[in-house]
Order: sequence, then structure tokens, then C-alpha cells
Amino acid sequence: MSDVRSTEEIVETLREALTGVGVALPSLRVDPVTGASDEPFALVDLGRCNVRTAEKLASVLRGERPAVGAYATDVRDGRIGEVMGHVGGRVQLRPVGGGREWECPPESVGAAPPEEVLRARVRGRNREARLS
Repeated sequence: MSDVRSTEEIVETLREALTGVGVALPSLRVDPVTGASDEPFALVDLGRCNVRTAEKLASVLRGERPAVGAYATDVRDGRIGEVMGHVGGRVQLRPVGGGREWECPPESVGAAPPEEVLRARVRGRNREARLS
């Protein structure tokens, strides 16, 4: 029984580490079959995730900063965008809520305050509502 508890602790540690870098794996758990069997060590079931989560996880594992899927500020002009990728040493950003992507040198990328991201998302929704 101590192996299962230990595995559960490890799963929780992994969940916290992933959350700390902005990745959520909702199906992350101790594998119920090996956890209930006579196996000396239960397996960790990483579960299923959508392609955006998989892309974000790959970006984090590659050490890309900011990670794909994160929000960032282009400090040159204050625009906030979602990180879409890293190409040729530059960060590709897309406006919150969609629009034309732009490239930004990594030294000009800053953290996007959550309240600014929320404001940008609300502006986008309001713009959509006016157009429909």
C-alpha cells in the first residue's frame, strides 16, 4: 500500500509542477489497474489532452519562454498576445481573441498581467458582438 500512496504523492507533485508552468492534464492520475494489483509499483496515467495542451507541454519541455499558449506583452508597443510559437529566434504572438500574428524579439517580450489579458479578451468579445 505504501507504493500507491507514494505514487499518489508523485502524481500530485507532477500536477503541481505542470500547473506551475501553465499546463493542465485533467486526466493525470494513478493507473487504477496497476494501483489495485500486486504490481510493486503503480503506473502513472498521464491521460488524454487536446492538441493545444500537448503543444504547450512540448514548448515547456523544450524550455521555450514564454511557452506556447501563454500570454505575453510586446514591450515595444504594449500589445498583448498569445504565444503561438518560436521561429527563427523570434516569438510569434497573436492578438488576444484572434487576428493577425506578429513577431517579437525575445528581449522585447514581457509578462502579460492577468488583468490586462482579461481586458483584451473583453474588448475582443465586445468587438465581436458589435459585428454580429
